[in-house]
Amino acid sequence: MSVRTVLAIALRLSWVVLIALVIAEFLTDLPGPGWTTTFLPAAVVAVLMLTTTALQTRAAAPRGEPRDPVEVAPPVTGRWTALNSPADKVPSHGTHVYGQTYAIDIVAEPGTGDELADRPPFRWVWPVLRRNRAFPAFGVPLLAVADATVVRASDGQRDHLSRNSLPALAYLMLVEGTVRSILGAHRVFGNHVILDLGDGTYAAYAHIRRGSLLVQAGDTVRAGQEIGRVGNSGNSSEPHLHLQLMDGPDLDAARGVPFTWRGVGVPAGGETFTVGADVGAAG
Repeated sequence: MSVRTVLAIALRLSWVVLIALVIAEFLTDLPGPGWTTTFLPAAVVAVLMLTTTALQTRAAAPRGEPRDPVEVAPPVTGRWTALNSPADKVPSHGTHVYGQTYAIDIVAEPGTGDELADRPPFRWVWPVLRRNRAFPAFGVPLLAVADATVVRASDGQRDHLSRNSLPALAYLMLVEGTVRSILGAHRVFGNHVILDLGDGTYAAYAHIRRGSLLVQAGDTVRAGQEIGRVGNSGNSSEPHLHLQLMDGPDLDAARGVPFTWRGVGVPAGGETFTVGADVGAAG
């Protein structure tokens, strides 16, 4: 078991202990002042959590000179906008954990056909939640970025309502995100697929639609082959694709690997790009 995996487990256990201590203060009549019986230990656990988080982040950071970007096919076709892109900052999501150093989020934009509706904007208060079908990305096909072998495929988690209002986003960050972090990377990523691209490179697709996967572990796929559909499972504010390359299939132990999409490059945050149907084939 790697150091990064051990730290991830230690962090989750620390969360459990902290929550148990806080609950104990309210449900039991412990002897002595509360600060000595519960809140002092809770403070110690919180410090340990912060230390473990810092160590986990440091352990997950790529070492040495960055690898050259791995060129792969785009995972979608159509018109999309990039968010949280490694073209703007590294790590792109503010952390190296779970191999996210060079991860990117993309959301679908209205196209020329009738199959895509307008993408609902972020709202400060109302509507607090929206149904997933209101977003053009929901249900859009996901394509294999290269010839690969499926290492992991999971699509049993629910697609929750959107969190693209301020109250809902706060709930996602403070409550849902915390619970999922305790439960592990598979809950943070939601339904996901991990592909072995060869040469020590793996691709992870996150937030996939429940029940949409067309592949299972052990299958081989070709570049451009449909493997599932965009969803809104896990730590997701709205239906979108989170994609990353990494150096191993274990999300707790993986380090991020830079990528570039054939014919597209690495779109910056806020940049809208279009992928034709013929770009997905292997080059």
